[in-house]
Amino acid sequence: MVQYNSMPKEEGLEQGLTLLREGYSYISNRCQSFQSNVFETRLLGEKAYCMRGQEAAKVFYDNQRFNREGAAPKRAQKTLLGEGGVQGLDGEAHRHRKAMFMSLMNTEALENMRKLLDQNWKLAVDQWMDMDEVVLYEETKKIIMRAISAWAGVPLREEEVEKWANNMAAMFETPVTVGWEQHQGRKARRESEKWIEKMVKDIREKKLYVPEDKALYQFSWHRDQQGNLLDPEIVAVEIVNVLRPAVAVAIYVNFTALAIVQHPEERKKLHGGDDQALDAFVQEVRRFYPFFPFNGARVKEDFVWQGYKFEKDTLTLLDFYGTNHDPEYWENPELFQPGRNIDWENQPFTLIPQGGGDHNTGHRCPGEWITVDIMKISLDYLANKIEFDLPKQDFSYSLTEIPSLPKSRFIMKNISRK
Repeated sequence: MVQYNSMPKEEGLEQGLTLLREGYSYISNRCQSFQSNVFETRLLGEKAYCMRGQEAAKVFYDNQRFNREGAAPKRAQKTLLGEGGVQGLDGEAHRHRKAMFMSLMNTEALENMRKLLDQNWKLAVDQWMDMDEVVLYEETKKIIMRAISAWAGVPLREEEVEKWANNMAAMFETPVTVGWEQHQGRKARRESEKWIEKMVKDIREKKLYVPEDKALYQFSWHRDQQGNLLDPEIVAVEIVNVLRPAVAVAIYVNFTALAIVQHPEERKKLHGGDDQALDAFVQEVRRFYPFFPFNGARVKEDFVWQGYKFEKDTLTLLDFYGTNHDPEYWENPELFQPGRNIDWENQPFTLIPQGGGDHNTGHRCPGEWITVDIMKISLDYLANKIEFDLPKQDFSYSLTEIPSLPKSRFIMKNISRK
């Protein structure tokens, strides 16, 4: 008989509420307690495995070992992810749909996005100079919403910007909530998908013109493996899943601003907008501050890893935040040090705030380049192109809140250009 190691196991019938109470620290707390980067627990009424670290990420993103279908809880599908989208697909269906997204990540398209971001930052600063007070989180959501909508080919009137930016935010602010907040997140997802669905139908009926190189056009005419056009409802899910993750980068922009304030010695290195310095700073923000806490999958077939048996269909969570703070890989992980050698494109299992593995064939976020560009352009403005005063406010943030943000959402006053 084959002998397996006994996997560390958390006692209790259900740990879902404990996970919500501890938030980003839940998996790492137990990894430290068990002195193991994998343990068994019970979540949402079933057995689950939790994992942390670079080696765990390599296993988790092995498509021969894990499936994504059926892994996300309904409340996340109804808010954050949508139903029928690429995140829940596996195998050839996933690769075919993922190629639709990756076709947009070419040099010309990414340069266009950078130009749109810069234009919208300039526009925002012009407006901020006449405002008594600016809440950076709220304003950044609108900056990104304008830019990503134009980039994706989604028509957006100025009077609609705040509404749809807030709708996108409601989806990523509510996936782990209950009650009224969960209702608002679901409502935002439904409204947003209906908004896009009508555009898709209008494009197909030649009632709406969108440039052929834009995501809205490309997705509207995309065909599945059988040669059929995607249902308009599925196209709407995928377009929202272009817009919503981009707007979510407003969280990182808030933490970028916080890092500038909390680490003035590092801000000095950004003078002049040197691209390498900006990139180093941004990558450390992505590593250090909380964004997505973890991701889920299900074991495809029984397998053994590090002597532990992983049983078919078992829910498995990979700790993003804990892996980015794993002391086995990161020296002094609780220190903010932009000088770290972070090569996220060529080391796909080390820095994983938006997933790990291969962008083309795996489940890593296809918009990661856009995330980095949003952060770098925002950082350059905040550190080098504007001046502002900071009124007394609460910069603290909690690792028990998902998503986490500075309490004050970063308030600025007396904004001017340098």
